[in-house]
Amino acid sequence: QVQLVESGGGLVQDGDSLKLSCAASGRTFSTVAMGWFRQAPGKEREFVAAIRWFGGNTYYADSVKGRFTISRDNAKNTMYLQMNSLKPEDTAVYYCAADVTKLAVNIRRVAEYDYWGQGTQVTVSS
Repeated sequence: QVQLVESGGGLVQDGDSLKLSCAASGRTFSTVAMGWFRQAPGKEREFVAAIRWFGGNTYYADSVKGRFTISRDNAKNTMYLQMNSLKPEDTAVYYCAADVTKLAVNIRRVAEYDYWGQGTQVTVSS
């Protein structure tokens, strides 16, 4: 079992920045990759960014490339999402997720991940 807790969400204005954190606990040594997803009201959960836990390769959705940066601190078992130049369309609940069993084969897919956090709300006003 892996437990994930997100933090750092909030209400910001168009063009502002936020940094989300995802603290992992439990059997974190089994983690292959971690990702950030988001879900806006009435929409499906969508991929934002992901990182391989060992090696550090990163992946981004086209909509956030160049604005968001994913990183991790292995010693702290924590993943981050630095979000710059936020736009109203970035408004959503942001979830972190951990891939423990699927070996990061389809790292952009929801089904790739075994564990999910409870989500943190990000609201960007225009």
